[in-house]
Amino acid sequence: MSETTTDPRVAEHLAAFRRGTVDLIEEAQLAKLLEKSFAEERPLRIKFGMDPSSPDLHVGHAIPLMKLRDLQQLGHQIVLIVGDATAMVGDPSGRNKLRPQLTREAVEENLVTYTDQAAKVLDMDRTEVRRNSEWFDRLDFQGVLTLTARMTVAQMIERDTFQTRMRDNEPIGIHEFLYPLMQGWDSVMIDCDVELGGTDQLFNLLVGRRLQEQEGQRPQVCFTTPLINGLDGRKMSKSYGNAVALTDSARDMTFALMRLDDESMRTWFTLLTRVPEDEIEAILTGHPREAKARLAAEITTFFHDEGAAREAAAAFDAEVRDKELPKDLPELAWPSDQDELPLANLLKELGLVNSSSDGRRMAQQGAVKLDGEVANDPTAPIARPAAPMLVQVGKKRFARVTG
Repeated sequence: MSETTTDPRVAEHLAAFRRGTVDLIEEAQLAKLLEKSFAEERPLRIKFGMDPSSPDLHVGHAIPLMKLRDLQQLGHQIVLIVGDATAMVGDPSGRNKLRPQLTREAVEENLVTYTDQAAKVLDMDRTEVRRNSEWFDRLDFQGVLTLTARMTVAQMIERDTFQTRMRDNEPIGIHEFLYPLMQGWDSVMIDCDVELGGTDQLFNLLVGRRLQEQEGQRPQVCFTTPLINGLDGRKMSKSYGNAVALTDSARDMTFALMRLDDESMRTWFTLLTRVPEDEIEAILTGHPREAKARLAAEITTFFHDEGAAREAAAAFDAEVRDKELPKDLPELAWPSDQDELPLANLLKELGLVNSSSDGRRMAQQGAVKLDGEVANDPTAPIARPAAPMLVQVGKKRFARVTG
């Protein structure tokens, strides 16, 4: 933060910009912009571009939208650029092959659902929505030539995706060079203060910064949020069946989120919830199944409501976690005055194994589950549960343990 910063609101707003952010170019400039914004009582104009290249959005798309929502709630002006012109060119970001160009008709079809889905996150009554066809449809051939003269081929092929494609002898269309220039020109046309994009958009964001300087405008601050993989660790895609769509029912959303791999939970908590970071740390030190249930509850509640999330969680427990439970499931009290017990000892104290060595062997064989999740470390400390915890040993020994 700048040493000259005096307004206490700057620190609060910078914290909102920083959470889950990968790139922030440049923070000192942003601090000065915030100071000026508060002094002049003029909100920052924060731009985000969305190309309607497909009809549906998933939670990966929601990450930048949630960041924008935070900033909107702090009073800044969100400018949503609907890229109906750029979508026909096709964004080369992160692509190793020539991307098919969309027709205006296809773009219009996709656009129908885009703003409705964005409205699940943003307050659209306070969002300025602009189509970039507004200025590009008026641009004649001379204007296109003038725009292309603003960057050299050498500067354009600095882009890592173009470098990769050249190395792999993959074709690069001349029209693809237009895309970063068009996205950058959007920033000029709306007099943008700050632009947000995914990490794959950084090159395009910096082009906007360059074009603004050429036009005598203050260069925009650029910041990025990470791209996340799907539930199975691969790129998130409906075709892989690993995406969580913003239009999913509460039930489908919860059931899908409970499939997320444990290693991804920290990232998803940070980017897709607003649970405080110290609380996230505490959640993740507990049992993975409980952490995942909390994550599913947070995300499902946001896109639906608390009641729907609670019903979906109960349905998951009944249909997935508890489907093999006996009807006469015994309920056992925590068997010690200690708040933690090693797993093998806990199983012995509960009477689910004959000895701690038996408990050790069962855990190492993967035959022990806590709340439906395999627990294979016999020495792992198990904490006294705040809510009833299901303990399973093998296929026939069950108990619900209360604290």
